[in-house]
Amino acid sequence: MKFSENWLRSHVPTSASRDELSAVLTAIGLEVEEVTALGEGLQHVVVARIVEAVRHPEADRLQVCKVDAGQGELLQIVCGAPNARAGLVAPLAMVGAQIGELKIKPAKLRGVESNGMLCSARELGLDSDASGLFELPDDAPVGQTLVEYLGLPDASIEIKLTPNRADCFSLRGIAFDVAAACASEVVPFAAEPVPASGSRELQVALDAGAEAPRYLGRVIEGINPAARTPLWMAERLRRSGVRPVSLLVDITQYVMLELGQPMHAYDLGTLQGSIGVRRSRAGEVLKLLDGRDATLDDSFLVITDADRPVGLAGLMGGFDTRVTDATTSVFLEAAHFAPAAIMGRGRKLGLHTDAGHRFERGVDPELPRLAIEYATRLVLDLAGGSACPVTEAVRSDDLPKAASIALRRARIRRVLGIKIADADVERILRALGMGVTATGEGWQVTAPSRRFDIAIEEDLIEELARIHGYDRIPTTLPGGASRIAMPSETRLDEASARRQLVARDMLETINFAFVDAGLLKQWGLDGAQVPLANPLSAELAVMRPQLLPGLVAALGRNAARQAGRVRLFELGRVFHPQAGEGKPAPVETLRVAAAVCGDADALQWGTTTRKVDFHDLKGDLESLAAASGAALEFRPSQRSFGHPARSADVWRDGACIGWIGQLHPRLARALDIDVDVIAFELDVEPLLARQVPRAGELSRFPSVRRDLAFLVPDEVTWAALAATIRTAVGPLLRDVVLFDRYVGQGVDPGFKSLAMGLILQDKSRTLTDRDVDAVVADVVAAIEREHRARIRG
Repeated sequence: MKFSENWLRSHVPTSASRDELSAVLTAIGLEVEEVTALGEGLQHVVVARIVEAVRHPEADRLQVCKVDAGQGELLQIVCGAPNARAGLVAPLAMVGAQIGELKIKPAKLRGVESNGMLCSARELGLDSDASGLFELPDDAPVGQTLVEYLGLPDASIEIKLTPNRADCFSLRGIAFDVAAACASEVVPFAAEPVPASGSRELQVALDAGAEAPRYLGRVIEGINPAARTPLWMAERLRRSGVRPVSLLVDITQYVMLELGQPMHAYDLGTLQGSIGVRRSRAGEVLKLLDGRDATLDDSFLVITDADRPVGLAGLMGGFDTRVTDATTSVFLEAAHFAPAAIMGRGRKLGLHTDAGHRFERGVDPELPRLAIEYATRLVLDLAGGSACPVTEAVRSDDLPKAASIALRRARIRRVLGIKIADADVERILRALGMGVTATGEGWQVTAPSRRFDIAIEEDLIEELARIHGYDRIPTTLPGGASRIAMPSETRLDEASARRQLVARDMLETINFAFVDAGLLKQWGLDGAQVPLANPLSAELAVMRPQLLPGLVAALGRNAARQAGRVRLFELGRVFHPQAGEGKPAPVETLRVAAAVCGDADALQWGTTTRKVDFHDLKGDLESLAAASGAALEFRPSQRSFGHPARSADVWRDGACIGWIGQLHPRLARALDIDVDVIAFELDVEPLLARQVPRAGELSRFPSVRRDLAFLVPDEVTWAALAATIRTAVGPLLRDVVLFDRYVGQGVDPGFKSLAMGLILQDKSRTLTDRDVDAVVADVVAAIEREHRARIRG
């Protein structure tokens, strides 16, 4: 927000110097980024009129001007400005003036004497325009100092606002903060209603629900199209970073800067019927003021004329209904739009407008009436005409309501650590425009409608701290005992999981939580998604439903840059839509994923180089599961992105918690990855859950091992066999291990030979051969019965 210092002082009188004012603004949270002094050192610059301008005899681009500077006799000035002409009123730097680094002296230019310099706005440090002389109004008093005529010296102050201070996108909003900080009072501002002298009205219909709860419009007829923006208004706009355009446009800009209410003026002659506010329809096209054709979807609000879009609500007006130099009748608009209805819409079209910037953050819903009356008065005073009645459409139930907040003395002292006198509390709050009523414990406070950021007691306390002064709050150490939260023994913490994977020679990555919808389609994950309402780009438009697409993309970028061995993992959240009425928040699930490719081990002389495979990563996963004591089960997987013969679903306690395997070669080719990628992704909570360790008695009796080999059909997995063995043996089984797998000569096609060791032990006695033989017989019978397997001879 940029504004004129003198303009601000007209709203809040204060004796603070410019430096002090800048320091105060920064101290109360309105950080001053830049202060540009205007008009300093221009005491010898006066208003002058060119009486005569003739071509220089020795130079085509120079003119010899006779200039009236109010001294009784004409001065001769040699000037090279293209707009120098007889009758022009412009600033004249007299002999002796200091303009920047230039000292004005009598001089001869190509043999012709020159006694002064006619100046551009840039040479005077008032504007960046250096295209010609600074043209002043024809009625400017010749001979008066420019400083006095333009109300100089002044300064252009630019402040940096946080998103919650939308009220300070106006001079009035800043004035209330300055008044509170400087123990001053804001000058009352009243725009008396302008009585209607005409009868023309346009009916208004609101069809956008809570997104557009208030709209005011007024017809003004008989405007003088030749009227120009007065110098005082043009200068205030220019010093606030707005270049004057035309009177009607400048008035709407002026009201927005002073009050904070964006406005728009339509040429009444281009409107065809009643005015409406509605959601746009997909595919509607509106030509904007800047000449661009905007193709809309159904997320925009539009202003309509007989259902024809004529403006993009809260952002920009339409080209076909703009005011021009020939406009004699206008329809003034002032409305309130909900921030959510405007937020992000401009970015969709590549627009950034002052109106959109304000509406996105919140504009006072009570301002439209004041703004339209004020703008009407300015139009009538500067361009004449007759005002017609104000038309207002309002949905009262959808307007924001000011909340009454209880503020307690004890709470102020507890939060800030200091006591603020009651008189100071009331003065600060009232200076900020709040309604204050004393109560037994403190005050009942009502925030003004422009303060969207005041909702709870702590917001009021923050205002007190900000205005009272952060430097007046002492630095003290916190007191009281700290509550130390003990980690649960029933869950392995996430930091331990990270350390375990790092110990397995993996690098942690952090990827965006949103991904490209096209990438998810390649993975076959384009089902239910959580789209972003305001994405950074089209490639980052949906929340990720899995970690692997982003993690594998990172692996692919590393592999493409000649990283021969890549081992990455990520621990983060994934998002899925939640069913329910309205728009419930998406379900967030914490997951862990890893992706590896290249060599199984780092290059060294002691081992033979080989490529990483499924079993290597399975070992990493089982190592992670062992930290929590999780017993994992692996079952064949049918997921489309996995290799059909080298991937498995991961189960724990009867529930599927993730997937592990090699990426499908077709997917790898689509992702432009020319190496085999092995990966896993699992839910974190069931993986890290663990039983509380309990002490148990160790058997004093020896264990017995029996080795068995079975011919098993290819489709039978070791996990299924192990489960059958555990059921058949019962508590005597201490462990079962697979130590050999063989296919080839001596084994029938479609079968494989699996050799396993049964380790048996009892806690109460030594097992006999008869006991062991009975167990082995039970195991053989169970395997033959359930898996069509047979003992290998």
